[in-house]
Amino acid sequence: MRDSVSTTLRLGALALALALAGTATDANAQSRRDREAGEALNQRMLDAEARYRQALVQIANDDPAGINASNAALEDMEDVMLACEKQRGCSVPQLLTTYKRLLKADADAQAGQGPDGPDLDGLEGTLPTADVPAAASASALLAEDERFKRMVQLNPAVQASIRRWLTDMRVSLMTSHENYQYMQHLMSPAFKRSGLPEALLFGILAKESNGRVHARSRAGAAGPLQFMPATGRRFGLGPDGTGFDTRYDPRLSADAAAVYLNERFAQHGNEIEYWLAGYNGGEGRALRIYREANGRSFWDPGVYNQFPAETKDYVPMVIAAAWLYLHPEEYGLTFPKIDTRPATFTLERPASIYELTICMGNGTTRDGYMRALRNLNPSYEADSLLPVGTTLAGTTRMASLYKRWCVRGDRADLAAELVNSDPRAAIVRTGAIEVLSTDGDPPPAAVPPSAAAPRPPEAAPVPARTHRVARGETLGSIAQRYGCDVTALAQANNLRAPAYALRQGQALTLAGCTR
Repeated sequence: MRDSVSTTLRLGALALALALAGTATDANAQSRRDREAGEALNQRMLDAEARYRQALVQIANDDPAGINASNAALEDMEDVMLACEKQRGCSVPQLLTTYKRLLKADADAQAGQGPDGPDLDGLEGTLPTADVPAAASASALLAEDERFKRMVQLNPAVQASIRRWLTDMRVSLMTSHENYQYMQHLMSPAFKRSGLPEALLFGILAKESNGRVHARSRAGAAGPLQFMPATGRRFGLGPDGTGFDTRYDPRLSADAAAVYLNERFAQHGNEIEYWLAGYNGGEGRALRIYREANGRSFWDPGVYNQFPAETKDYVPMVIAAAWLYLHPEEYGLTFPKIDTRPATFTLERPASIYELTICMGNGTTRDGYMRALRNLNPSYEADSLLPVGTTLAGTTRMASLYKRWCVRGDRADLAAELVNSDPRAAIVRTGAIEVLSTDGDPPPAAVPPSAAAPRPPEAAPVPARTHRVARGETLGSIAQRYGCDVTALAQANNLRAPAYALRQGQALTLAGCTR
C-alpha cells in the first residue's frame, strides 16, 4: 500500500507540474523538425504508459518485478516531461491527459485492494486499459459495441440522420470522405494515440466542415473541426504570429480535438452522445445535464429535451456519419478511392494554388486538386502568388502532374495567363468616337481613333501610390490588380512570407506597380 500511495503522490505531482508547464505553452508555428520531435516525445510517453499499466498487472499478481518496472516507467515519464517543457512541438496538454489516465488507473487499483492484498477478480480485463476505450480502433468502440448497434437500429433520430446522409446530403458525405482521405495521415494519428475511434473523427469532420480546412462559421468557429477562438486557445490553437490561425491546420486541430474528447471521456465515460453534445453546445452545459441525469442516457426525453435544437440535430448526425464510415457496403455506398500517398514538390516558377489547379488538370479525380492543395497547405491563400522555391504538400500524383504540366509548356503558360487576366481590361473603347446630337442638328464628324489622345505606355511605372485593403483582399489579388511583383510589394510594406497577412483598412504602398 505504501508503494501505491507514493506512486499516486508522484503521479499527482507530475500532473501538477505538467499543468503549470502547460500555461506557458508556446502557440507559435512549429517547424517540421519541432513537430517530429514533439511526436517522438508523445510516443515515448505512450510507451512508458503501456509499461506502467503492465507493471500494475504484475504488482496485482504479486510479481516482485512489478515495482521496479513501474518505477522505471515513471522515471522515463519524468524525463519526457522535462524534455517536453524545452521542446517546441511537444503537446503538454496531451501529456497531462496521460497522467490523468494513470492517476485514475492507480486509484482504481488501490480501490480494489482488500486487507489481504489486491482483489484479482476481473483484474486482467480492466487494468491495462483503465480509463481509455478498449482499443485504438473505431470498430472496437463503435461497430463491436452492442449498445451502439442497438442504438443505430432502433433510434429514430440516428436512423433519420442516416437517411439524410444517404439522400439530400449524399454529395456532402462523399466529398467529406474524399477530403478526409487526403488529410488522414495528418489527422488520424492523434486519435489513434489517444485510443479514440477514427470513425468519430470522420463523423465530426463531415458534420462540421465537409473536410474543408478553411471553413468558418458565422459564430466564429474555424477550421476542419470548427474550434471557437476561446476553446482553440485552451488547446494551443490560434494566431501563430505570422498571420496564420492554426485552427485551420488539420494536424494541430486533430491533436487538439483528441485532447478535448479525452477530457469529455474523463467526465462522461463511454457515453459518446454526451461527448458530442459538449463538443457542439459547450462542455459546461453537457456536464451539468449529465450530472443531473443520474445515469440516464442522452436519449432519455428528460435529458434530450434540455439540449438546444442544434445539438439534438448534431449528435445523431455525427453518429450516423461514423456508422456509415464503418459500414458503407450495408447501404450501397462506394466511397471514392484516390491515391493519397503524401509527397512534396517545390515550385520552379511563381504560381498560385489557382494556377496549379488549372495546369494539373483533373488527373484521375472528378473535381481536380484545388481542395486538396488548399487543405494540405492551409497557410496559403488560393490566389496568392507563391515565389520560386516554395515547397508545397501534396501527393505523389500531384507532384508528378506538376512536373509534367506546370513547370513549362503551353498548359503552364495558359494557366498563368488565365489566373493573371484582369476582367477590367475587357472594357476597351474601339473605333471612332461618335457624338450624338440632342437638338436635331446633325452630329459633328466622327473623331478617328488616330485623333484621340495617345495612350501612355502600359509598362511605364507610375509614381508610388497607396491602396487601402478591403475585406477579403489578399496580397496576390492586389498585386494582380495593380501590376505589381508580390515579393517586391511585400518587401515595400514589411510583410512576412509566406502568409503575407493583411488587415482590413491597412494602407499599402504600391511601389513598382505598373497599373
